[in-house]
Amino acid sequence: MFDVSFTEMLVILIVALIVIGPERLPRVARTMGHLLGRARRYVDSVKNDIRYEIELEELRRLKNSVQETTHSIEQAVRKEFDQIENAVDINAAEKITKPALIEIEQTGASTEKTIAVQSQALPSQQTSESNKSNTVF
Repeated sequence: MFDVSFTEMLVILIVALIVIGPERLPRVARTMGHLLGRARRYVDSVKNDIRYEIELEELRRLKNSVQETTHSIEQAVRKEFDQIENAVDINAAEKITKPALIEIEQTGASTEKTIAVQSQALPSQQTSESNKSNTVF
């Protein structure tokens, strides 16, 4: 902490002996030792508190980073899941409506029958869309 050489310490002790006197010097030295010990403990305590706060801040940053990464991964997975689910729904709707439309075209049925066949395919699509909104990750 302080760079004090032996000669400087010797000069300080001689001056203290002259100023304080030989009777009170041991008591003053003991008091100075206690005060220096308290000061060192206080400085160590402050250092530990600062170190603890720095580590706590680093952990908070790490936590936020992990949460952001987790959130972005979750969004990517949801997006992919929705795309796959939409592709499956579209394929299912095409499988249902294509044979019916081919049959209508071959038989030359009326427009009413075409609308009826298409309306039968729509409830299955609506059901799958309502299932999407109820899906929880």
